[in-house]
Amino acid sequence: MVAELAQDVAIPTGMRHAAGLERYASVMRERFTRLGATWEVVAGDPAPGWLREGPAQAVVAPPMYVARKTHPRPAAKILLCGHIDTVHDPAGSFRELTIAADGRMATGPGCADMKGGLLVALFALEALAACGVTVEWTFAVISDEETGTFHADQALRALAQRCVGEGYQAGLVFEPALPDGSLVVERPGSGQFMIECAGRAAHVGRDFTKGISAVQALAEAIGSAGQIADPAQGLILSIGPLEGGQATNIVPDRARAWGNVRCFSPGAQAHATERLRGLERNHHTLPSTRVELLFNRPAKPMTAGVERLAMLARECQGMLHAHAGAKSGELAFAKTGGVCDGNNIQAATDNRLAVIDTLGVRGGGLHTLDEWVELDSLVERAQLTALLIERIAAGGLEGSAT
Repeated sequence: MVAELAQDVAIPTGMRHAAGLERYASVMRERFTRLGATWEVVAGDPAPGWLREGPAQAVVAPPMYVARKTHPRPAAKILLCGHIDTVHDPAGSFRELTIAADGRMATGPGCADMKGGLLVALFALEALAACGVTVEWTFAVISDEETGTFHADQALRALAQRCVGEGYQAGLVFEPALPDGSLVVERPGSGQFMIECAGRAAHVGRDFTKGISAVQALAEAIGSAGQIADPAQGLILSIGPLEGGQATNIVPDRARAWGNVRCFSPGAQAHATERLRGLERNHHTLPSTRVELLFNRPAKPMTAGVERLAMLARECQGMLHAHAGAKSGELAFAKTGGVCDGNNIQAATDNRLAVIDTLGVRGGGLHTLDEWVELDSLVERAQLTALLIERIAAGGLEGSAT
């Protein structure tokens, strides 16, 4: 697994690097087809024009890939999901998997988020096939998760709804576990927004009084938006990057800021929406301010179904620890401010499909040049995933696993 992880990490898939994404997708396709799965390429949808997706916006929307393994009489039906993109610069210095001297840890772009998680899923499915466990599964492979899954969102939601209609019992996503191995069972919703201000350009020296600064208007709007955040009430808001002006000797006539807002409850989302929309003003005079807002990831609550699935995962880890003679504590549950495709899958099915989304490796330093993975967790999480699916197939979600 470590050798394969090194090969995968060396494939650059950050910042919309199309050649790298296609190459890594072909690696995934080969592994899935060896398992007897079909492979489908689903075209991505265009993202909103105002959305800032990163320094290398795609000319063509990246696709979603779907691997599907059917069985005439499956004991269980599982929807799995993972993403092949990272946030790391393909031309940067952080390009390879570097293993620590003690052999326990490694660093590398996407080693935890989530190329390690994809290996966990693949090895688990291969182990189940080798053991003859009759599981039907569908695996959604996402190319744009790190920029919000705007291109794959509709296809992913449609796939989740289709799976529920076909009697699928659970959704498993392979985002990295928390550093201590905890499962995330509750996530906020997330929205992207843009504040755009218009003014009137003028020469700073000759016609300063004739100009109307869009940057000044934007600064005032940003100050107001910053007051919306209320972390104690489950409402987080951050703004950046910023754009405005062409030169210091020109009064700027256009300025924009992009931001992200996260809400743990519908009430917090409604409040954030009202306050952001309230920044809009002066549509017929200058300066003017308009706001674009899109909540693309609904909140992912801890439902009864999520709790049953997480408890079964906890029981499976206990079984694995007992078999190995380990004395580690039970699998912990947590909530986080992060969001992922698990939000979209669970919301698309109106919470009918329970999803746990941190079955990937133990790691940390995500989205930094210090991203790391605990190498032992590759095998451990693959074992946990395989046993969890086997227990679902044995009816574990209908009662206590035995």
